[in-house]
Amino acid sequence: MTSIGEGNSNALTVEGLAASYAGQPALSNATFALESGTITGVLGPNGAGKSTLIKALVGMVKVDSGSVDFGGKTLKQTRSSIAYIPQRKDIDWTFPINVLDTVLAGTYPKLGLVRRAKKADREWARECLRMVGAADLADRHIGELSGGQQQRIFIARALAQRADYIFLDEPLTGIDAVSQETICTVLIGLKAEGATILMVHHDVVAANDVFDHVLLVNKTVTAAGSPRDVLTQAQLASTYGIGRLGAGLEPAFGTGAVDA
Repeated sequence: MTSIGEGNSNALTVEGLAASYAGQPALSNATFALESGTITGVLGPNGAGKSTLIKALVGMVKVDSGSVDFGGKTLKQTRSSIAYIPQRKDIDWTFPINVLDTVLAGTYPKLGLVRRAKKADREWARECLRMVGAADLADRHIGELSGGQQQRIFIARALAQRADYIFLDEPLTGIDAVSQETICTVLIGLKAEGATILMVHHDVVAANDVFDHVLLVNKTVTAAGSPRDVLTQAQLASTYGIGRLGAGLEPAFGTGAVDA
């Protein structure tokens, strides 16, 4: 068992997790433990199972074997405290909903079956929009927004949910620098409040600045720990493949980036 971080009890423990798509293995024997109040990055080559890992943790992909423990609770017991932000390409941006109602949806998991959103809930949703710098977008349709604005809205929805666990699939990909900075600032704030955050990312260079801890993934978890310990030439070569990176590993610590 690889435990990342120290000082708190494990908020998320994963043992021997395996999952597949259409009968084809996508992830096997993934084992690690994360602690609360941390941001962990998931990095690896294309098709390595990074998104599968995230989806398996939140129940969007059937788990073939293994277990996921949320601080002593099951996924079913924890679901209302989990926020999941998919890749933008997986969201239907033509769905007839405006920005405020999208954010307000973050309050639904904890409202219960019979309670409707009240004025206080709508005011909280507006406050969450303000926190991501998008208060002026409340009445806009989600499909009218830029990529960075769209991603901010879904971060605001996670804020509205007051989630203890936040899983994000490449939230910083293809968006402007200001939105990237805003999102990272919000996530750091949530981390300070004790949230456990797991984020798929594509840029090895930025990993040192964004993450407390890193998981390298290529069909399984190949390494876990601090960016300094994990993002070594040897570990990256093992995960991404010598044939692909070779001597090109050095840019991962300079001005270049490795696409995951």
